[in-house]
Amino acid sequence: MYSKEENQRLKREFWIAFAEKYPRKWILYDTKIKDFSFKFFVDNKKAQVLIDIEHRSDEKRTIYFEKIESLKTILEEDHIKDVVFEKNFVLESSKTISRIWVEKTGVSVSNRNYWDEIFDFFFEKMNALEMFYFEYEDYIKDLEINT
Repeated sequence: MYSKEENQRLKREFWIAFAEKYPRKWILYDTKIKDFSFKFFVDNKKAQVLIDIEHRSDEKRTIYFEKIESLKTILEEDHIKDVVFEKNFVLESSKTISRIWVEKTGVSVSNRNYWDEIFDFFFEKMNALEMFYFEYEDYIKDLEINT
């Protein structure tokens, strides 16, 4: 087991190593849609690439989610397989968001032997999600166009 400080240091080293292996600017929070973001997540059991839709308005959150869900076949056939869609995902804070993600299990941020595997997973999946987003960005952003 690592102390809290050792865990923080290890995670910092992990993210620095990832940025060095794949030095590029990711879209992440710069989607031009309020409370709509791309995220990386890793712990000692899994790695995930996520789209979180956290809009305060349940109606707008649902519209954004359903727009992407309407493109699910295209997303899976042309970009990423095994994408999970959850319209009402409850965070530990009890906040309900919409989440779309893909994950790799059986990896650990605490074990450096998994880092390259996680880095490659992050790069491949986030790059694919971004390409999908850029291709359908106008449709996703336009709340006047119904699904």
